[in-house]
Amino acid sequence: MISEIIEKGLFDFYDKIDTWQDAIIKSCDKLVEKDIVDDSYAKQVIETVEKYGPYIVLIPGVAMPHCQECADGVKDTAVAFMKVEKPVVFDENDRDKDAKIFFTIASENNEKHLENIAQLSDILCDEEIVEAFNQAKNVDDLIKISKKYNI
Repeated sequence: MISEIIEKGLFDFYDKIDTWQDAIIKSCDKLVEKDIVDDSYAKQVIETVEKYGPYIVLIPGVAMPHCQECADGVKDTAVAFMKVEKPVVFDENDRDKDAKIFFTIASENNEKHLENIAQLSDILCDEEIVEAFNQAKNVDDLIKISKKYNI
């Protein structure tokens, strides 16, 4: 999965992003740039988080922006990676909902959506891999992670 993110150029690194809304928009930028989703996708993800809360923060430090009910803005299936050095705050009252790592999912259909979530969940269950992503500073670090963990 990470090797595919690297091959498709679906990654970004930032020092700081001021709001969680801006973080979602930036996490979708490469997907928009590569014509995998249209401009409306990030807005729809933001609206869904506003409606349901920060459901996209799966574990402390890691967010998985996605919105299966927004599939009309999705043209292809892909996962994008984004790392932010300063944690993005989703809920001032729950710092476990801060995130530095973003895996943004775009899926053409529910089956592919569930496959991507399951695959990412398997990766994120390994604390050593999550820590490696936390330490990543650039694409070279992503390549090392991909090779070391065969992901």
